[in-house]
Amino acid sequence: MNFADFSAVQVRIARPTDRFEEVTAFYEKGLGLKKLGEFSGHAGYKGVMLGLPNALYHLEFTSHEDGSPCPAPTKDNLLVFYIPDLHQIKTIANRLTDMGYQEVPPENPYWEEKGVTIEDPDGWRIVLMNTEGI
Repeated sequence: MNFADFSAVQVRIARPTDRFEEVTAFYEKGLGLKKLGEFSGHAGYKGVMLGLPNALYHLEFTSHEDGSPCPAPTKDNLLVFYIPDLHQIKTIANRLTDMGYQEVPPENPYWEEKGVTIEDPDGWRIVLMNTEGI
């Protein structure tokens, strides 16, 4: 298989939610991602795209007027943010705590050594990992 044939100009990770406003606030105001775009009135859907400015990847959260068919996440469904600056991690974690989102123990102890795990309003987890990444 030749993977050199694959190329993409952007990656979007999309997820529906029934807690649209709370999830948007968690990722935008709590975590600090920037609102890159939003839409409403599209066949009963509204959505928001959040991410790091000028990055080729972002998150999208959508909500349908009839609700979401999504199953609940497991404790090991993670969105990991590699943040080398420990002070920045503490600032974000404190901001999320002030919003009512406490640190939770990770399912996999690997994430506990250098990371902070927090659940979003839907129960999906983020890890603020204090490393340079891969």
